Formats: sequence, C-alpha cells, structure tokens
Amino acid sequence: MAETLTKPSLMTFATDEESRKFEKINTLIHESSDEASLFVANEIAELIRQRQKQGKHVVLGLATGSTPTKMYEYLVKFHKEDGLSFKNVITFNLDEYFPIEPDSIHSYVRFMNEHLFDHIDVKKSNINIPDGTLDREDVREFCMDYERKIEAAGGIDIQVLGIGRTGHIGFNEPGSSINSKTRIVRLDRVTRLDAASDFFGLENVPIKAITMGVGTIMAAKRIILMAWGEGKSGIIDQAVEGAIRESVPATFLQNHPNCDFIIDLAAASSLSRIKTPWLVTECQWNDNLIKRATIWLSEKLNKAVLKLTNEDYNEYGMGNLIAEIGSAEHINLRVFNQLQRTITGWPGGKPNADDSQRPERKDPYPKTSLIFSPHPDDDVISMGGTLLRLVDQGHEVHVAYQTSGNIAVFDDEVIRFLDFASDVSKDDSTLSKQVIEVRAFLNDKRPGQVDSPEIQKFKGLIRKGEALAACRYCGVNEEHAHFQNLPFYETGTVKKKPFSEEDVQLTYELLNKVKPNQIFAAGDLSDPHGTHRVCLDIIYAALDKCVAEDAKWIDDCYVWLYRGAWQEWDIADMEMTVPIGPMDMERKKNAIFKHQSQKDAAMFPGNDEREFWQRAEQRNTETAKKFNALGMAEYEAMEGFVRYKFNV
Repeated sequence: MAETLTKPSLMTFATDEESRKFEKINTLIHESSDEASLFVANEIAELIRQRQKQGKHVVLGLATGSTPTKMYEYLVKFHKEDGLSFKNVITFNLDEYFPIEPDSIHSYVRFMNEHLFDHIDVKKSNINIPDGTLDREDVREFCMDYERKIEAAGGIDIQVLGIGRTGHIGFNEPGSSINSKTRIVRLDRVTRLDAASDFFGLENVPIKAITMGVGTIMAAKRIILMAWGEGKSGIIDQAVEGAIRESVPATFLQNHPNCDFIIDLAAASSLSRIKTPWLVTECQWNDNLIKRATIWLSEKLNKAVLKLTNEDYNEYGMGNLIAEIGSAEHINLRVFNQLQRTITGWPGGKPNADDSQRPERKDPYPKTSLIFSPHPDDDVISMGGTLLRLVDQGHEVHVAYQTSGNIAVFDDEVIRFLDFASDVSKDDSTLSKQVIEVRAFLNDKRPGQVDSPEIQKFKGLIRKGEALAACRYCGVNEEHAHFQNLPFYETGTVKKKPFSEEDVQLTYELLNKVKPNQIFAAGDLSDPHGTHRVCLDIIYAALDKCVAEDAKWIDDCYVWLYRGAWQEWDIADMEMTVPIGPMDMERKKNAIFKHQSQKDAAMFPGNDEREFWQRAEQRNTETAKKFNALGMAEYEAMEGFVRYKFNV
C-alpha cells in the first residue's frame, strides 16, 4: 500500500509564557498562512455579526498586497456560503499610490474591488480609499477630511495591517512619527524595489503615496498585523523583540493595548522561541533541536563542532542538554556524524556501496531523476551542480519546466528574435505581418499593460529555447525536457490565477509517465511573486493523488526540495548536501548563462539586484564555508536539499 506524505516543517515551537519573554507584542503563530488567514477572517466576521445583532455598524481599516488576499477570500466565502452581510460595515483603506488612476491594474481601488468589494454587499457609500487622482494642491485637505471621516464613523474597530521589509505599516516609512496622520509620503527605495515586479520595473513604480499615519493606526481599537514567509522573518523579529524606534515604524505597535501579530511559522522563524528556544525556556530535546542548537553554538563561538566544551553549552542555556544527553564530547560527535552523513558526491546514490549512512539509496542504478523547475532557469540556478553530477553519473535526468516564464522577458528580446526570423524567411508574408503588428503593439504599450496572446507566446518560446540550450549543455536529452506551461501562470500579469485541477492533472500525468525514482522540486517560498509556492503546492497535490491511487512507482521514490535564487536552507535542516568543485561551479554558471534573456538584468530581481549566477555562486560558496567552519572538509561550493518524507 502506498504511503502518506508529510511536508517538511521548519521546527516545533514552544507556546508557554516563558518562551515568549523577549516578545513585546502578543504574537500568535500558525502552521500556515492559510490557517492564519482563516483565523483573522473569523474574528472579523464574528465582530460584524455581533454588531448586527446590536444594530450597530463596524468600522474596518483594510490593507492591500499579497498578505491579506486569502483573508479576503474567506470573507467572500462567508458572505456567499454562510450569508454574512456587510451592509453594516464601513471601510477605510490604509493607503494608495499617488498619482494613480483607479482603473490601473496597480491601483488599490482596483485591488479591493477585485478581491473583496465586488463580491460582497457592502454599500459603496461606506467604502473609503485614498484618492490617487487628486491635484497635488488638494491632497492636504483630502487627508484632513479622511481623518474627520474616520472620527465621525466612531473610529476604527479593527485595523488590518501587513508589514514591509523596512518595517513600514501602511506606507509609513522609516522616520515616520508616532503622531503622524493621513498624509502624502515619499516611498523608500526598498519599498519601491519590492513593488517593482508588479510594475514591470522599478522605473514604473510611483515615488509617492497617500497613507494613514502611525497616529491614525494607533488610534484603532484593535490592530491585527499579518505576515507570511521567511522573507518577513527578520523584520518581524525586530518589530516584536526589538526596541521601539522610528527607523522601524512597526515597533510603535508595542505600545498599543490591543494589538496581535498573526503570523505563519516561516515568518516566525527568527523569533527567539523558534530560532533559539534554549535561550528562553527549558527545551524538550530531540535530534533536530540538538543539531540546531549545537550548530548555533558552534557559529556563535566561531568554534568547530568537535571543539565545543561543557562550559560552552552551560553558558548558553544548554546545561540541561548536557545533563540529559551526556558530555559535550558525546553531543559534538553525534552532531558531527549527522552533518558528515548529509554530504555526498553521489546525489543519485552510489552504486555497489554501503548506503546505510548515505542520504540516497544505491539501488536502483541508474535512477530516473525528475527535476521540477518553476521557471525555465530555476533548475540550473538552484541545483545546477547536482544536475550535472546526476548526468555525469549516468542517471536518466528529466526536467519539467512548470511555467513558461514569459512575463520575465523584455520586449526588446521579442523584437530581436522576430527581426532574426524575418531576415531568415524574407518571403514569409505571414511572419512579416506578425512583425509589423508586434512592433506596433510594443511601441504603444503602457507600463504594466498585458501583452497580446501572440507576444506572450513568443516570449514563452524564447525562454523555452534557452532552457533547451541549457539542457544540451548539461547533457540532458532534449526529449526529457518537459514544458508543462501550467495554466495558472498564463495570465500575462504578475498576478496569477489560483491553481486548479487542470494544473494538478498535468503534473500527475507527467509523474506517472516518467515514474521517477527521485524527484527534485523547488522549496524556495520567498520568490517575489509566489510562483514557486504555487508550483510546489501543485506537486504536493499531484503526489497526494498518486498516493491515493496507490501508484506503485511512488513506493520507491525519494522527493528532495532545493532552494532558489532568494535563500538557502538552514544548515541544520539540510539532509543532503552535494559538494561542487571549481570546474563544476564554472559549468553551472555556463548553464545559467544559456538563459540570455535573464542575463545582465532580470525583469524580476526581487530585493537582490545581482545577476542570478552571482547569487547562486555566493550562496553555494557560503554554504561550503559554513560546513568548513563547523569542522567538515573544505569544499569550493555546496548545494543543499531537504527531503519531503513519505510516512507509512
């Protein structure tokens, strides 16, 4: 009988009062953002129902961005399926870009209509959003009137917030006063960089916005701040455990009498009770926590693992570990061996060798390896060294490119390729007509405007050609390159559709066609526009379907998760690490260079403006340096993987 699947979790976490002693804001951690969004939606819905029974209205302060979208989905669901009415609700949105038209795809007016207002029975007269179309001289009076409207409504009952990487709440950037009111502000460069992908380039992001002030927010009776993902973990740590300071406006919330941070486990990963629980409370030690604590202590003291002493453990809150497990020498050797066993130059398993202490099995050999790549270059960027090693060692390597990646191609690339094609086929009247039409469209194209289906197709073909070039360079048979073009992605915009059964079915069919012995998938959930997260969820759903239908091949399949261009696994979480020598590092970079449309300047660089090959090289060499500092052998670079476990 096939097994059930267990997704890797960051870690277990304590919930007792002692473990929260460094936290200055009440912080509720949920396993997932979906679970947390439901929690917030239920609280809002309960207040609406309560006020309806009392014949009173509710005033909600609302936020935009990716963070609250699932919460809005739940509110719409409550309205459509449970009859929740919003007729007694008055809303005030936090902010809006300035200047901007309300029908712009980037407008928060449009965002709120698409995600909430168009799907519920809220009165249009009760909706208040800052006006991005005002003349500059009218903004001040509008902002003063916005404050008067909030006051006349009785103040905000629940204010929903997200948080930016600068610590901004609303668009209150670093330096905002705790007494600030609704006003026009200049956006921080980091904030604009984070929005650049939505606007198809930093140059298209407005430099100003209208926002409620910190003082306006602090006047709300109840504040709920939501945050998801490891990308927010650092700023959440500063806001919850750091000192109050204007450079991190979210820290002002420590002074609010009724404020909760509702976050997922990934966003909580830098909090003391998650990252270093031994510093705040007595721990229930298990293998993972012992490994994590020992590595942390080694890095803290800049000592190799085998050099740590009893005194080192005692001084840093791990005296009970020594008491429970034994001497430092015993713990050190245990963790050293665990680390050593993750390192392998045989990611497909070493044939004719004892595999009892290796991360991968020796049999079968050769293996069929299926690498899922969310975008057409994630395979070589994230695990190019491992891919090359698998090919070199004789395994049958397949690569599944899950999306076309078409929105990440610059318009000039389309013109360049069409000019080449028209020069090659001078007598092709159909092609000549296409070239004229494409040039005309692109000449008149507005920033952020959706490409025509024809141009989307051309951009997808450019990326497909680059992926095939990388496959050829790496030695992957072109017939083993599978271009899925999953439907959820094909919107022509940064915003994607939720994945559907069609996406899952396409992945399910590929799995059953290839019948892999090992699967590699992107576990990097901090990419700028969420494609990796959706792609991984689709794979999980397809694997669940394979398990439910008792697919025989899955009983002999390992699933490994790699990370992409934005982050790396924590050393303590890595279960397989593959060394990359100097020559293979050069080969990996050459494979990345095959993706010419992403070279020099990528459309969506995220918060790191370096080229992808530079990020990959730095990340892989840093991993090797960390292993070396822990006392392992010194390697040029390393790629790390976490296993997605199958439990009987």
